[in-house]
Amino acid sequence: MSTAAPTGTAPDRRLRLARAAVAALFLTNGALFANVVPRYPEVKASLGLSNAVLGTALAGFPLGALVAGLLAATAIRRFRSARVAAPGIVLLAASTLLIPLAPNWVVLAAALFVVGALDAVVDVAQNVHGLRVQRLYGRSIVNSYHGVWSIGAVLGGLMGSAAAGLHVPLALHLGVSAGLFSLVAAVAYRFLLPGHDDAERTEEADVVTPAGLRAFTGPAVKVLAALGILAACGALVEDAGSSWGAIYLSGDLRTSAATAGLAFVALQVAMTIGRLTGDRAVDRFGQRTVVRAGGAFAAVGMGLALAVPTVGTALAGFALAGLGVATLVPAAMHSADEVPGLPSGVGLTVVSWLLRVGFLLSPPIVGLVADLAGLRVGLLSVVFAGLVTVLLSRVLVDRTESA
Repeated sequence: MSTAAPTGTAPDRRLRLARAAVAALFLTNGALFANVVPRYPEVKASLGLSNAVLGTALAGFPLGALVAGLLAATAIRRFRSARVAAPGIVLLAASTLLIPLAPNWVVLAAALFVVGALDAVVDVAQNVHGLRVQRLYGRSIVNSYHGVWSIGAVLGGLMGSAAAGLHVPLALHLGVSAGLFSLVAAVAYRFLLPGHDDAERTEEADVVTPAGLRAFTGPAVKVLAALGILAACGALVEDAGSSWGAIYLSGDLRTSAATAGLAFVALQVAMTIGRLTGDRAVDRFGQRTVVRAGGAFAAVGMGLALAVPTVGTALAGFALAGLGVATLVPAAMHSADEVPGLPSGVGLTVVSWLLRVGFLLSPPIVGLVADLAGLRVGLLSVVFAGLVTVLLSRVLVDRTESA
């Protein structure tokens, strides 16, 4: 028997508080690591790292996420999503304090591995609990959570940029961030739903799948591979802003530390806008058209920014890149979940895994190219990712069929 609120019925106070609590977890998850990103130039300079070595160290974060992501489901089944998500935020906050203690790139990579591992587990747990709240609401609300995550990332980026501009010691800055967001998570935990995560689950109808693919055969495998590449393109563009945006502005364009951090903020603000408005755009124009246009925005915007290197064009380029990939990863995951011939969840799992591989490989590849030919050339990877997105967008499921 379904416990979801009937259509048109307002959720009760307990359910509204649970939704707000999950949103608070998404906000803290987005803000915590975003506080670190604008301080990358300082970390790079203090440890005397080249671009390639820094990129290798930064790969510790996605590597930790890649490894620990496989353990998240086990942890959630054993402890329940509420007990993994909120306490996990506290552990994640504490782990960021390892970063300013790193004496060399190896320890920095190890610290980022721990942060990435905890971030991956928290990410899965908060999504599981958010979907549980959504089942009780009886309508879609999960996209709003991801929009709140982006708002948290912007907030964290602004905090990090301000701290860098004011020359606040990194350890003090991250200590304040960890304490603040741990408190938010602790309060949110009190209002999460009690009981087992499957308590409200009901049997769902079969998903309507695209015509033409009837089994897990060659065509299905090719579609899944293309969707994985699309997800990896989204990872590459996001990483360009988080790992290299501040370094590009402070190095190639010689801006202040505070201004350099705005590259990441510009990308995240634009991505937030894209996520908050993406559902309406997809409903009106179709998923393929929106993603294809987004890929073009990312390629043209970053291409012009690199061709005419100024602070204004750089920030505009990162903003267009963020807007361009705002709906890319959700579209790839949605389409993967509807590829027929696969056991439930397999398509989504494969694409999620390839997404994390993209986050793992992007920093060292861009860093190596930057050392060989300059960071402007390395950032052409964003243009390449945009063009690939335009070409492969045709494999996406265009619209969600009505039941």
